Amino acid sequence: MKVIVVKDYNEMSEKGAQIMKDVIKNNPECVLGLATGDTPIGMYNLLAEGYEKGELDFSKVRSVNLDEYYPLSPDNDQSYRYFMNKNLFDRINIDKANTNVPDGMAKDVEKSCAEYEAKIDAMGGIDIQVLGIGRNGHIGFNEPDSELVPTTHLTALTDSTIEANSRFFASENDVPKHAITMGIESVFKARKIIVVASGASKAEAIRATVCGNLSTNCPASLLRLHPDVTIICDEAAYSLCK
Repeated sequence: MKVIVVKDYNEMSEKGAQIMKDVIKNNPECVLGLATGDTPIGMYNLLAEGYEKGELDFSKVRSVNLDEYYPLSPDNDQSYRYFMNKNLFDRINIDKANTNVPDGMAKDVEKSCAEYEAKIDAMGGIDIQVLGIGRNGHIGFNEPDSELVPTTHLTALTDSTIEANSRFFASENDVPKHAITMGIESVFKARKIIVVASGASKAEAIRATVCGNLSTNCPASLLRLHPDVTIICDEAAYSLCK
């Protein structure tokens, strides 16, 4: 695991975007694993700017997203499909037919999850997976637990995650209590993983990930078992590792 400590959020976004740009330029048909939330927005802005300047071509790029709230329709302004369209897909020349987000309205969730996993395999895996990290060390919606489900699955969200995400909704009661998420095994299919983290609220999670024991109680710590992981975090997020 490589850790890059930068001054602030902007520098974190620049470092992350540059790694993603290199992957896209080296393989115009690459598969991007994408995450949502506040943290990667700066990176997505820089990727969109790269396209606008003629530096990047997304016409043959494919993507898979980590997760989606359940049940939530894709046209809901809090859905992750809506988020991706707004923050990236609508701003670049990617074919939306080549973009994949778990189905937040699936009637047969188990079947939908299996199909999502098969789609990742059919694409040959993920070239670079972007991850954020939750305050409790979750990645995707793989929440701390005694056991983790390896592949794409429906999961209940912890109270801390619901509380953290309530700022995006009218109230905490409006936050969906479940989500469909790629599992740890799904994430590990990526050839390269970057984790972006910013702010003091992520310091304990980064400490547990980088310096703590490997534990399902901090799912992000398991990333140390992957052969190519880079954590890009600002000084505030790294503060407890010193």
